[in-house]
Amino acid sequence: MKSKTRQAWWGTVVLFLVHGLVVSTWISRIPAVQSALRLDNFVLGLTLLGSALGALCAIPMAGMWVGKFGSKRVSVLASIGFCLSLVLPSLAVNAVTLGVTLFVYGALAASMDVAMNSQAVEVEKAMERPTMSRFHGMFSLGAMVGAAAGGAVASRGFGTVSHFAVSAMFDMLAVLAVAGLLLDTHDAHTNVDHRLPFRNMPRVLVALSAIGFCIFLSEGAMADWTALYLRQVLKAGLGTAAAGYSVFSAAMAVMRFLGDIVTARMGHMRAVRNGSILAAAGLGWALCMRSASWAMPGFGVVGCGFSIIIPLVFGSAGRVKGVSPGPGIATVSGIGYLGFIAGPPAIGFLSQLMTLRGALLVVVGCCVVSAVLSREMKG
Repeated sequence: MKSKTRQAWWGTVVLFLVHGLVVSTWISRIPAVQSALRLDNFVLGLTLLGSALGALCAIPMAGMWVGKFGSKRVSVLASIGFCLSLVLPSLAVNAVTLGVTLFVYGALAASMDVAMNSQAVEVEKAMERPTMSRFHGMFSLGAMVGAAAGGAVASRGFGTVSHFAVSAMFDMLAVLAVAGLLLDTHDAHTNVDHRLPFRNMPRVLVALSAIGFCIFLSEGAMADWTALYLRQVLKAGLGTAAAGYSVFSAAMAVMRFLGDIVTARMGHMRAVRNGSILAAAGLGWALCMRSASWAMPGFGVVGCGFSIIIPLVFGSAGRVKGVSPGPGIATVSGIGYLGFIAGPPAIGFLSQLMTLRGALLVVVGCCVVSAVLSREMKG
């Protein structure tokens, strides 16, 4: 590996780590912000939609910015903005101001996400071997570290303003330290289209977007409904129910660090197909079990199956012929994010019509669709 590419690899690793740290720092203090503003769950849920709306508005713009200015410049600016935006929710004085600050937070989070994934695609091209899964593994690692730190800080009674300010400063300094290491491969005179290709979307990008929608929907459903399934359906205790998503997340994080080895051996298409089938089998197992202890391994298998799919889909979207990496990734990310938003409430609605066990079969179906569509991928 060339020295410049190696430096860019480490710089991109830091960006993914920082993204995970910022996201988990906010999530870990949501209860504190809710308590300080005296919001009930319904109002809090409405304010949290602000970040989703911000992301959906920013994703198309981020793709075009990356195409026009290059992933290095947009990655650095969006990352600095995202770090600083962490402070904003702690300054909110009511539900309205919290919703506005979360809109800004969500917009910058999505902009950083698109830009750093575009930079990751460029680094992977320069390396000429798979590395996307390890990048996303660093996000998972950052999320775990940030959540653990947030819990420790909260237990010692530190306020959110000071916590967020210190975290934002630390994270921003980390971004500034590696900004010069990133690859600048932008060519202002390229003939590649920098716009989002919604009207004449290549077939492979349609398939990648559909896979992204299915997997994001499934991951959102697992995040919101795993504990409730264990508690309501399998009658698990509160501690055991909470452990279900932890098993899923830990398996996903560990497998992401091994995912590049798997991809190198299988290729992108087979890795996505086999991961989808593995996730479907794992959840099918968990839904057939009658006790939480037997269902837990199934959730771990689901995490293993999902672990490498989104990194590979993003990487493939950044290599679609005739489409600039930024818009390609933004297209898949934006459509996928719609699935992440729609998945949890859809599962809740279906659980009222049938049972929660039956509703979660939708996730199994999404995995099957992902496996079928993977044949459109190259490599």
